[in-house]
Amino acid sequence: MGRQTDIQDSSHPDESEADKLDRNWNELLQELRVSQTGVQILTGFLLTVPFTVRFGALDDVQRIVYLVVLSSSVLATAFLVGPVAFHRILFRQGERPWLVHASHWCARAGLITLAATICGVVWLVFSVVAGTTPASIAAGLCAAFFAGLWGALPWTARVTD
Repeated sequence: MGRQTDIQDSSHPDESEADKLDRNWNELLQELRVSQTGVQILTGFLLTVPFTVRFGALDDVQRIVYLVVLSSSVLATAFLVGPVAFHRILFRQGERPWLVHASHWCARAGLITLAATICGVVWLVFSVVAGTTPASIAAGLCAAFFAGLWGALPWTARVTD
């Protein structure tokens, strides 16, 4: 039941179920292309950080935050690239409804972990440059911004329609 509500909409009333699935899949792929590139670049950058001279100067809290941020970035990468793996494994297996549903949830989880990663990176950079109090404020503002822009704003559009 929940699977169907993710793929049905009234914007194209004359579409068949197969056409809706194809359109939803294609729209999802376009969205993923945008986020996949960014998260892969961010993850690659984070993987190089321990090999810099400045990394040795991080305190224990900063190192723990770095490891959490790196792990979050890897999770975001896995979530945002996951639909590609799903598609490859299920190609021409007649599983388009499952593929669209599962990929939708992976994309949502990927965006959430990407936002958490970016907020963590902001905390880490601010903590190195300005200290932990400004870092906490900056990361909190970053989280509020993502929650507002990626969560509250679309939610209000959804509720008002």
